[in-house]
Amino acid sequence: MSLNSTVSALRPHVAFFGRRNAGKSSVVNTVTNQRISVVSDTLGTTTDPVHKAMELLPLGPVVIIDTPGFDDEGALGELRVERTREVLRKTDIAVLVVDGTVGLSAADERLLDEFRLRKLPYLIVMNKIDLIEEPPKGDDHTACVSALTGEGIGELKERLATLIKSEEKEKRIVADLVNEGDTVVLVIPIDESAPKGRIILPQQQTLRELLDHHCTVICCQDMELKATLGRLKHAPALVITDSQAFKRVAENTPADVPMTSFSILFARFKGNLDGLIRGANALKHLNNGDKVLISEGCTHHRQCGDIGTVKLPNWIRSYAGVEPAFTFTSGGTFPDNLSDYKVIVHCGGCMLNEKEMQHRQSTAVSAGIPMVNYGVAIAAMNGILDRALKPVISEE
Repeated sequence: MSLNSTVSALRPHVAFFGRRNAGKSSVVNTVTNQRISVVSDTLGTTTDPVHKAMELLPLGPVVIIDTPGFDDEGALGELRVERTREVLRKTDIAVLVVDGTVGLSAADERLLDEFRLRKLPYLIVMNKIDLIEEPPKGDDHTACVSALTGEGIGELKERLATLIKSEEKEKRIVADLVNEGDTVVLVIPIDESAPKGRIILPQQQTLRELLDHHCTVICCQDMELKATLGRLKHAPALVITDSQAFKRVAENTPADVPMTSFSILFARFKGNLDGLIRGANALKHLNNGDKVLISEGCTHHRQCGDIGTVKLPNWIRSYAGVEPAFTFTSGGTFPDNLSDYKVIVHCGGCMLNEKEMQHRQSTAVSAGIPMVNYGVAIAAMNGILDRALKPVISEE
């Protein structure tokens, strides 16, 4: 897989923060050598976070994020500041851009405290050093640049690359669970909610990783699984299914063949699987009127058989034998206040990076609200959770 083909959720997210007119957008444009953000002397020109997935040498594949000034004012300004706070949830490397002619402000110091609280690797970038007779000297956390002249930009990129490499982790979705040469079956239902002409991201990523691991991969739909397994001379090393087909797949996969789901694999890959497993127990203790949050990391057109808004609520009603009150969120929206909810059911998070998933789980833990993901919840409601977890837990 080429660096440019790395999906955004797996790229380090490098976010640029700062007060209005500190030169964030100018620094971003100079670092990337692209006009990613509009630059103006007018305060508050950047009104929403700007995301750009790109290959930035010597950093490699990254997502660069330019944010609105966190000192914006007024009702609209507060909304922009809130969008900036949302970016912090997904940030891997934080860059605080400071107007070097002014120096660090109290607002800058508060943001630095936020970086430290979140244990984020960060750099302070003193911009506009071309306007200073005696520019400050850089240190372990400070770089001095001029977005106008380009002075110090090369060094800044090198230092960002070092921070990113220090954050890299050798993690696998599934390749560490199988051996080279193994056969793996992927069960991919094609129904009214499946995107036309393509397969969804977790299926793509899992397929590619298995191919890179030199496995033989067989793809089929759930109603074809029994016949597919019957044609194999040797049993597959693993069957991986879309969570909504868990029941049929479990019925048609021999008991001695390991089986799990894409959603469970991604929970292991990005989040706290143990915590999600504990959250599954809350589903059986729901009462009438209990509030249940069903949250998805992506945004898509809702179909009549949508898993998040149709299938899951119906399965939960049947499993718990009650009528809960469901709330739905998608994309970057996730409530800060979770106290009203009895349980949170989240998607596998394939469109969210690890930092964002960890933030959502930690927010739930802090509020004392159980959280479970689609795969774990569906397996639990079908009485096959132990079986679905066995291929994953046994290898950890």
